[in-house]
Amino acid sequence: MESAALVAIVEDQRVNAVLAWAFTLFLVAAAAAAAWRGHLLWAGFAGTVAVLGLLPAVAYGGPQVMLPWEVLALAAAPVVGRTFVVGQVVGGITLTGRVTTHLAVAAVALIVAVELDLFTPVRMTRSFAVAFVAVATTATAGVWAVAQWASDLHLGTTFLLDGRPEAVVERAVMLDFVAATVVGLLAGLLFEWYFRRRAHADDRLPVDVRAQLREEAKREVARQDADRDEVARP
Repeated sequence: MESAALVAIVEDQRVNAVLAWAFTLFLVAAAAAAAWRGHLLWAGFAGTVAVLGLLPAVAYGGPQVMLPWEVLALAAAPVVGRTFVVGQVVGGITLTGRVTTHLAVAAVALIVAVELDLFTPVRMTRSFAVAFVAVATTATAGVWAVAQWASDLHLGTTFLLDGRPEAVVERAVMLDFVAATVVGLLAGLLFEWYFRRRAHADDRLPVDVRAQLREEAKREVARQDADRDEVARP
């Protein structure tokens, strides 16, 4: 009973909105702090995630129209790791930001997938949902690599161009793509198992928004049926 009550509280519409806004504002603050420190790439990442988190509220004109707070918490985790973990020395080993980078790109792909699934008529099969998140993660990793390269060229950073031979840098980038793909597959499984089956994201939206989304989904199904009938007509 206590577990069920806790779940009901966490999945409550208002509680979800408050927690989602808290994580979004944290990301805004983290973006501002990173920009102030001169870490423009991570400022851009945190700002991008904050914008993605705010899209539903802006699109539907209501502060309670937010993503599940859990997905925003996952997106905020790499920012926390980058802020408090990277550069720390544990057992004589200096912790790097490679793990947080992989989590970051997977978080962006996960947010996009949840928004498509929740706020658009797009419907994915289970296998396609997992594949979509994995491919989106790899694509985001590609964009991130280009952003790092551009930052090294124009801002004087050393994310990739740090004096290593070109072949070594290329191998490191390829390994990052492989790691991002693996993390993307895990994120895809998480998306399918939790956010589509257990998070009850629809129930966290205002009643009028839920009705609007269902009506849009019905119109999309009717349009697809009409297109199939048109194609099948001799």
